[in-house]
Amino acid sequence: MYYNDDSVLFFDGEYMKAKEAKTDLYGQSLHYGYAVFEGIKSYKTANGTKVFKAEEHYDRLRKSAETMLMPFDYSTEEMVEATYKLLEMNNLSNAYIRPIVICSPNMALSKGQKSYLAIEVWNWDNGYMANKMRVMTSSFQRPNPKAFKVEAKVSGHYVNSILACQEAKDKGFDEALVLDENGFVAESSGANIFFEKDGTLITPAKGSILPGITRATVLQLCGELGIPAEERFFKPEEMQGADAGFFCGTAAEIVALDSLDEVSFKLNWEESISSKIQTAYRHLVLEEDYSYLKSSLQYV
Repeated sequence: MYYNDDSVLFFDGEYMKAKEAKTDLYGQSLHYGYAVFEGIKSYKTANGTKVFKAEEHYDRLRKSAETMLMPFDYSTEEMVEATYKLLEMNNLSNAYIRPIVICSPNMALSKGQKSYLAIEVWNWDNGYMANKMRVMTSSFQRPNPKAFKVEAKVSGHYVNSILACQEAKDKGFDEALVLDENGFVAESSGANIFFEKDGTLITPAKGSILPGITRATVLQLCGELGIPAEERFFKPEEMQGADAGFFCGTAAEIVALDSLDEVSFKLNWEESISSKIQTAYRHLVLEEDYSYLKSSLQYV
């Protein structure tokens, strides 16, 4: 699914066949989830293959490593260059890109002594999430920011995501809505969230969330298109039965929600302001013009 006999990846400064790459079974990252990573996408645009917000993602990877006290020497520019080379070597344009920083063998509960960068790429046709998702409020909470560095994208944090997502699927839903330790909406198992009410888009404030790059892009689009947007704390009851809702993330892009806890959103998705954000985002990643949407919003 992710690689074949011809796939090439980047590992520890070298380009090699994916099937030949190896890691140490005594590695600290394997035993303790002590690794940081990114999810990035590239697109086939009219201007060639473009990695969307590559610098922002690699800056965050560097920040995550720093936050987790990992020694890490790669510059953003080096990683961006390696990524474009990998895409070319694997003959990919529409691709998912997974850089991950792992640490050397260390069974002690102490900071990493040496780190290794791997970058993997594979074909991506946006099959992660489908529109009109049925969502339930999870019994699992988002990790407490006083217990974890929640602003870092750390591998071990995603055990929480697996539990929340699988709980929802076992109960017949598509995805989970995860609350913070105070009962406020945080995010889904792997994406940020917005809901629409009376012409305004609302998203959870920073504190317990991973403030995603796609989330920041949505807020950027709101500013450009003149859509009111708020970042604040709210309970799931306020979101239930709102006009519309969506998840957003690099893999998901903009994904419409059908309902929360069996309460449907009021508007047909195509009639919502949120659908305009979905359209604008798609134009943006493909380097297409979306300014026409500003005038169309006058009639929504």
